[in-house]
Amino acid sequence: MVASDTIYEGAAVGLVDATGHARPLTSADRFVGFATGPFTSGSTAGVDLVQVQRRGAVQLPVTGAAITDVGCPVYAADDDTYSLSPVGGVFVGFVRRWVSAALAVVEFDPAFADPWGAWPIREAVAEAKTLDAQDSGKLFWITADAGVITLPAIADGLGGCAIACGGSYGTVLVTVSPAAADMILAADLAGVDNKDLILTKATARRGDHVVLMHGDADGYIATRLAGTWVKE
Repeated sequence: MVASDTIYEGAAVGLVDATGHARPLTSADRFVGFATGPFTSGSTAGVDLVQVQRRGAVQLPVTGAAITDVGCPVYAADDDTYSLSPVGGVFVGFVRRWVSAALAVVEFDPAFADPWGAWPIREAVAEAKTLDAQDSGKLFWITADAGVITLPAIADGLGGCAIACGGSYGTVLVTVSPAAADMILAADLAGVDNKDLILTKATARRGDHVVLMHGDADGYIATRLAGTWVKE
């Protein structure tokens, strides 16, 4: 363990990247499991040990969890704060069963892969947002209903981004709007300049998303669509 700290029974445990020592999980750590008892360290790091359960299922308070969120990934902001948002949190597992409002059984295993692991830079969006070149490579987690995400005009050097629904089932309309001279090309959807790509609100699930890549002078290419997306 790190020096002079306490890990309480049932708390999420993380490893400090720089030292490999255990501590109460922070958003900068690697999740390794849940403490099986209370553990207190002395003044010297690396002397005292902590025992953890590395895999299994545990009932956790998960902010915003609803009955429609079974299967969704769960993230920890610290050793006892959990949510369904990948922004500012460490991936710990998946919702196995919904219990009641904001309470769920979570299946956990440090070996599980974070579904959003390909997007280490993540940003929550609670209103309309206009993207620019510095937003290349980001995941945008949309929590505002009817917030429009406006894409930058196609130009050399732009990278891809992912835009995902962060609301519970049927609550968030996601609209992706290209520049007037650009189109968004997607499977089975017509490529027309200045036409929005829209996630249908009535069937929108948390985690539905589009991955957009810089295409050519015509516009963007949607390389992945999860959920029901339509053109304006």
